[in-house]
Amino acid sequence: MSLRRFLVGLAAFAVAATVAVVAPSTASAATCAAAYSAGQVYTGGMTASYNSHNWQAKWWTQGETPSTGGTGVWADQGACTGGSGGGGGGTTCSYPDWVAGANYTTGAIVRYPANGQYYQATHDNPGYDPTISTWFWSPYSCTGGGGGGGGTGFVVSEAQFNQMFPSRNSFYTYAGLTAAIAKFPGFATTGSDTVQKQEAAAFLANVSHETGGLVYVTEIDKSGNYCDTSQSYGCPAGTYAYYGRGPLQLSWNFNYYAAGNYLGLNLLGNPYLVEQDPSVAWQTGIWYWFTGTGAGGTTSHNAMVNGQGFGATIRAINGGLECDGHNPAQMQDRVNLYQQYASLLGVSPGGNLTC
Repeated sequence: MSLRRFLVGLAAFAVAATVAVVAPSTASAATCAAAYSAGQVYTGGMTASYNSHNWQAKWWTQGETPSTGGTGVWADQGACTGGSGGGGGGTTCSYPDWVAGANYTTGAIVRYPANGQYYQATHDNPGYDPTISTWFWSPYSCTGGGGGGGGTGFVVSEAQFNQMFPSRNSFYTYAGLTAAIAKFPGFATTGSDTVQKQEAAAFLANVSHETGGLVYVTEIDKSGNYCDTSQSYGCPAGTYAYYGRGPLQLSWNFNYYAAGNYLGLNLLGNPYLVEQDPSVAWQTGIWYWFTGTGAGGTTSHNAMVNGQGFGATIRAINGGLECDGHNPAQMQDRVNLYQQYASLLGVSPGGNLTC
């Protein structure tokens, strides 16, 4: 997120070898198993479907979203069709509306009135908002009842994603991105189809700028001391362990601490997880998109869905160094990428592009 890191990365990008993208499996799709549920206990050999893939548990697990990263508890069995692909599955959508302030126990299922989607409590909680407190709630898919939205479809297809990032590092998987999106139901699903695609394009444009086209998982120069010792929790992973990682280059111990608390992960104690698990990496980027205001006073998500324009996302992410004439070239690079991605998705970029 800093200009220094970007310039160093840009220089290195000119000479760095591109990491080859591994082609996805072309095996014919099987029928999807029962959809994965974060509240369910799985033992070795049990299967579940998630993001249109079947997965098999290697050993006991609960609450760990199927992915090829993390502890590797899940084995990808390939693409599938016909399942619900989210959490829960098979039952009719006849669950009560979520009520703020009501006590919910693990496993409770509610309908969120504002978007018509369903959520299952993954931890006991005193009525936290399911679209904000993703540590306590996970999306839940079911059939019937006419809930809105739903499905696992992201407004950016895998083919479009690959077109946006032709030289991306194979670490940044599309599956990791869609798994992360499942924890943020409001991401690229709020507003009209145009607004949804504009938000997706805006996020991916900023990501592309920060990582040299999804080439860099970590910042090049790791010598920076991003440990704020004034924080009571300190830097348990080491003074120099909190360098930039992931699609928006998460850095500083206080950001790892806040992101970890939000996501239910010990990122303060193990910041390396962000460079080891693709879904976690993407989660940190979307977390900042939903929570970081930077110099702008509004989050990037709110800026895009409330019509403030792409320029407000630049201000939220790196406004202190790029906006108000501080570095117009870097600002314009973000704008150019956004316009390119919006065009690829078939929508206008809208107004207020610069800051």
